[in-house]
Amino acid sequence: MGFIQEFKEFAVKGNVVDMAVGVIIGGAFGKIVSSFIEDVITPLILTPALEAANLSKIEDLTIFGGVKYGMFLSAVINFLIIAFVLFMMIKGINKMKKEKPVEAPAAPAGPTQEELLVQIRDLLKNQQK
Repeated sequence: MGFIQEFKEFAVKGNVVDMAVGVIIGGAFGKIVSSFIEDVITPLILTPALEAANLSKIEDLTIFGGVKYGMFLSAVINFLIIAFVLFMMIKGINKMKKEKPVEAPAAPAGPTQEELLVQIRDLLKNQQK
């Protein structure tokens, strides 16, 4: 098998394509989360705290004159939001998947009512003889 043919088979495997789609979606999702943090969370929740510290962005928080712990804090907030959203997505997907209930195996077919009555009748006839 030629190198190009082998590469072609590898590149079009379902797992590789799925992973590529996941990476692209992940990149787009990262931009959404960043916008959510910068445009929604920061103005609503963090603005009062940042104004008290005379800062405009959380990334500007520093300690000991140069250690930018604000960048770390921003990354932690991003991570927590991403983790929560992914948790909610997985929970929703699992709810939609709803496993089909496993049917109990059918009970072995026993004799019908008529067959039982016939057997009882025959036993009574044999006892009378």
